[in-house]
Amino acid sequence: MSLSAASDPTTLAAPTPSLLTAASTSEQTGLEVIESSPSTSAGHLIVESLAAHGVRRAFVVPGESFLDVLDGLHESSIATVVCRHEGGAAYMAEADGKLNQVPGVAMVTRGPGAANAHVGLHTAWQDSTPMVLFVGLIPFAHRDREAFQEFDVKAWFSSGAKRVMILDHPERASEIVAEAMFAAMNGRPGPVVVGLPEDVLQQSVPAAIHPPIPVATGGMTTVDVETLRTALAASSSPLFVTGGNDWTQQGAYELTRWLERNHIPAAAEWRTQGTIPFDSPSYVGPIGYGRPKPTYDLLEETDLLIFVGTVPGDVITDGFLCRQDWTKKNFLVTIDPSLRGRSGPVSYQIVAKPDVFVRDLVAIELPVRDEWKAWCGRMRREQEDFAALPPATPADGPARMDTLMANLVPALPRDAMVTFGAGEHTNWAHRYFPTRLYSSMISARNGSMGYSIPSAVAASLAQPGRRVVTIAGDGEFLMNGQELATAAQYGATPLVIVMDNQEYGTIRTHQERHYPSRVSGTQLKNPDFALVATAFGGFGTRVENDKDVPAALDAALSAIDNQGIFALIHMVVEQRVKAY
Repeated sequence: MSLSAASDPTTLAAPTPSLLTAASTSEQTGLEVIESSPSTSAGHLIVESLAAHGVRRAFVVPGESFLDVLDGLHESSIATVVCRHEGGAAYMAEADGKLNQVPGVAMVTRGPGAANAHVGLHTAWQDSTPMVLFVGLIPFAHRDREAFQEFDVKAWFSSGAKRVMILDHPERASEIVAEAMFAAMNGRPGPVVVGLPEDVLQQSVPAAIHPPIPVATGGMTTVDVETLRTALAASSSPLFVTGGNDWTQQGAYELTRWLERNHIPAAAEWRTQGTIPFDSPSYVGPIGYGRPKPTYDLLEETDLLIFVGTVPGDVITDGFLCRQDWTKKNFLVTIDPSLRGRSGPVSYQIVAKPDVFVRDLVAIELPVRDEWKAWCGRMRREQEDFAALPPATPADGPARMDTLMANLVPALPRDAMVTFGAGEHTNWAHRYFPTRLYSSMISARNGSMGYSIPSAVAASLAQPGRRVVTIAGDGEFLMNGQELATAAQYGATPLVIVMDNQEYGTIRTHQERHYPSRVSGTQLKNPDFALVATAFGGFGTRVENDKDVPAALDAALSAIDNQGIFALIHMVVEQRVKAY
């Protein structure tokens, strides 16, 4: 039984070496001699159990509280990625969870380390990302005595994690890993926290590994199939919206083929573009902050809205304003029966993960509908107009992101990936980046700044053959830019674009709207980011004039391809008036 730090210490027995390992007995006792079974430490067994679950890397900021786990990683098949800050480690694990079919794993120490990692947990919670955060704790015997860096792990994390567990019994080490991995993936995915008391990790336990616990995936019943078929047959303007992180590329591919065959349009939830390819005739654009007006209108125009892998939350519905009429027909396909995060009407729910829903969906045969062709074709043309690249020829004056994207996009391979955090700089990726595969856009849908560099490092390490591009704002870059040292240490090779407008631009925009001519608390003075990149061991170039953008891009891509290092382009873009 897991016990929180708030438990009465007088009711607890300090952990003792496991009694489950049989030992040889003395001849004087007259008892049967039992041969010892293999044993290991609880900390080492945690590592072995993670490897058995398919974990390939752990993102770590070391601490004395979990030395035995670090020792277990020493000769493990799991790569240990040592990060510079717990927030960066948590972001990397969260991004890793989006990119793979197993939860991302981060390891941090107690107290301050756990506090720093909290930002990654919030991202995983709101983005529905499977992630497990292991937190080293004070020794069991020191609990409730305000020991150095003591904190109540359950009180801190229980409102923002699917489960919070504490390894109070060493013989349960492998079981707790299995439970944590299961909880992170089961139902709506999300973060799980596991507390590891320092002394419990060192106890000897049987070396048996708990098998992975299977995750239920749901699926369409015969009633679901007929209900959906009937709704589609009655619809003149159906629309799918894809989202979430619980897909596979195969599921995304099968859904795309079915949509294209039936001339049904699909939009993408904010910051999840790529499930339906950017150049698919069925893809009609992103829905979220900064959306093009046609996709906003779509939500009100469609007579049948089918969400797959996500729900209509406040971002999609523009702050609970759009699609709120309960006479509208909304189908929600999600494995989460609680429909957490939902806004607006629900006509019907199908309890299924995306891939199994698609497996059943593609068996539905529909007649060719000319009105669907016209409906889908109109929205597709508007998306193509919106995403059409600006001129690639530089203009006179300061560097422009339009010029950069116009030259970058044609140079990208089909499987290119983009990552970013939060800010106005993300608009160029939303509009122009050609997301053609599932997980080709990795971002933080909770609007978390500082995500761009850690996510790019994690993506480059997870899929080293792909071109990984990250777009960061100047304010965002300085929150976790030090993780470029991690990139250099482990050979990650993202292309980093820093858009420098000397301010927290999104907040400045809101400020101008609500408090015109009163700029306050949003202005920045920045270093030379190109020199920072060089200091960290990568390639850096600073661009102030638009005419220099194409050459800077060529030099950056050449450094990645020929030198095997990351590259950073410091884009000094036009400044707004700094003060009034």
